[in-house]
Amino acid sequence: MSGGLFALPREPVEVAPGAVHVPGWLTVERQRELVVACREWAQGPVPMRRTALPGGGVMSVRTVCLGWHWQPYRYTRTAGDVNGARVAPFPQWLADLGRAALAAAYGEDDERAGGYAPDAALVNFYDGAARMGMHQDKEERSAAPVVSLSIGDSCVFRFGNTETRNRPYTDVELLSGDLFVFGGPSRFAFHGVPKVRPGTADPAVGLRSGRLNITLRETGLPG
Repeated sequence: MSGGLFALPREPVEVAPGAVHVPGWLTVERQRELVVACREWAQGPVPMRRTALPGGGVMSVRTVCLGWHWQPYRYTRTAGDVNGARVAPFPQWLADLGRAALAAAYGEDDERAGGYAPDAALVNFYDGAARMGMHQDKEERSAAPVVSLSIGDSCVFRFGNTETRNRPYTDVELLSGDLFVFGGPSRFAFHGVPKVRPGTADPAVGLRSGRLNITLRETGLPG
């Protein structure tokens, strides 16, 4: 892997073993539907907010969770760090979308697609100044792939290795409607968002500014 930025043409590409970028996977209509849903989820019962970190810092992205509440660095059913409420349920149609995403990334005959059962979603909103540091998604007990959907402003998505936050990593330009899936050998790779590109959102998707990122996960936790 290199530190270079992928350029046009925007074709599906395996960035690393098990990590696949599928540009333009979401139609404009589906993106609009997801924006409407995200606005509803953002109202609660546990509202979208900036997450406080154990060291005293606050994340620059705003987050709302479905199915399970994520806080650094564990999942709970209720949001003890916010208002004590139980998070909104994870909808079946979103699980169906996750299985379709895996089929698009890995092939319809891949067993990971048919057996995928996500039960948690983290919806992150990035304004133009928001960033996400290099981190691993490792609070889940399941090693099933993570499905990531991008809507709104484009960003630089930095996808690294499983050993360190540093190089080697690859920077991928994620545009509105793009799908990124990482599983298998890349499931626990470090990744982050060092830059959002303000003003690149298409108003037709229902988001005038900022970036929505919806990630679907299979927690492996007992219901």
